[in-house]
Amino acid sequence: MFLEIVSPDAQLFEGKVDSITAPGETGFFQVLNNHAPIVSTLVKGKIKIDSSESLNKDFGLIFEKVGNSFYFNLPNGGTFQMNNNRVIIFVD
Repeated sequence: MFLEIVSPDAQLFEGKVDSITAPGETGFFQVLNNHAPIVSTLVKGKIKIDSSESLNKDFGLIFEKVGNSFYFNLPNGGTFQMNNNRVIIFVD
């Protein structure tokens, strides 16, 4: 699936990923390839991204790598949208 992380100022990330775990209003949820369409608000926390592809070195500056996973700090929440194997995360 394809992931974009967008802030009001810039596009923070784009690339292919295998799974995403995000902090939703009622708890963490995970999406994989071919997940049903979903829209959710996100709360402060960390987004976990698993990808078999390496991240662009420029994006590595905003991610924390732990094992084979990458973590993105979500300081103020945001919005999560998935449709047709495309995920867009709007960061507040």
